[in-house]
Amino acid sequence: MVRPFASVLLVFTLVFAVWFNALKADEWRGTGDLGVVVERATGSLLIVDQSDRAALGRIEGLGDLSHASVVFSPDQRFAYVFGRDGALTKVDILTQTVVGRVQQAGNSIGGAISDDGELVAVANYEPGGVRVFDAKTLAPVSRFDTDGKAIGLVDAPGRRFIFSLWDAGETWIADLSGPEPAITRVEDIGSNPYDALITGDGRTYIAGLFGEDGLTALDLWDAAPAPQRVLPGYGRGEDPLPVYKMPHLEGWALAGDRFVLPAVGRHELLWVDARDLSELGRTQTHGQPVFAVARPDGRHVWVNFAHPLNDTVQVVDTATGAIVHSLTPGPAVLHMEFTPRGHEIWVSVRDADRIDIYDTTSFEKLGEIPANSPSGIFFTARAHRIGL
Repeated sequence: MVRPFASVLLVFTLVFAVWFNALKADEWRGTGDLGVVVERATGSLLIVDQSDRAALGRIEGLGDLSHASVVFSPDQRFAYVFGRDGALTKVDILTQTVVGRVQQAGNSIGGAISDDGELVAVANYEPGGVRVFDAKTLAPVSRFDTDGKAIGLVDAPGRRFIFSLWDAGETWIADLSGPEPAITRVEDIGSNPYDALITGDGRTYIAGLFGEDGLTALDLWDAAPAPQRVLPGYGRGEDPLPVYKMPHLEGWALAGDRFVLPAVGRHELLWVDARDLSELGRTQTHGQPVFAVARPDGRHVWVNFAHPLNDTVQVVDTATGAIVHSLTPGPAVLHMEFTPRGHEIWVSVRDADRIDIYDTTSFEKLGEIPANSPSGIFFTARAHRIGL
């Protein structure tokens, strides 16, 4: 028989437990709604919440972030920040703290995380090559030394990393699935590959070429991938324009069965058949495209531009190739990031020190977030996509 005092104590304990857990639940936060914004001028990272359209906090002291990129751990809790100064920093976005940092090179240009989330690789300009680290501890695991700059580093299925060499005109496939790393070298990629992309199925790797018109593709499903030229000589017979900013192929768009790629030094987008890599058409644009990013459903492609025409964003209809809307968020639009299902797009407006948020159907501006010279915007949904 339960005594009256014991009954009261039991009820009080249960009520307190419910109240305490409810209070704690308000403090708990899932990672799926979060993201980070690179604040390049101050070497800091802004933690943001998509649903609240708000900043949650700031992590400082991350060095030179003038060309920084970010990847996420599979659980979306940790962000790996690749600084231009060669630093690799591991950040806990829930506690908003730095949990690991290694100065692994003198000049870096991005990185990737393996499909199993256990390895993080960094592409280096100085001293060149790629270095691989344990994702938990940042302890060195492997390195691939080259004679020059490594660019276009992406992850591929099977615990592999793919990257290209600016000076040598080669692409290397690094396989770390076995007891010892294995390298496959593919020569004759083309003159000065400057960036690259990989398709969402992990099959096709495409390197953009700065030293010549065109791109080069590799079918990674082939036992011995061979280079295939894409759009060779697409600017032939025309006077080349000065290149104010190199387009980023990692901001590529795949809409249905077509790639949409920014042309180097030209005011146009290139439409390419994703099946046979033949040219389908071109869209004349406001300026030299930097990022051409497809909404997750593929219906529209949003495009930003190089200086001096970098205050504008254009929206292209993928069914017709026509420009259907133009926005002028402000000076120096550097990056765009869709929410995972594509109902909103976040736009960094560097010289206005803010992030603008737009509805992707009505194009209405929904809000803005103050930020210090913002550039890259990265949402944690990237953790579950190949090549990002």
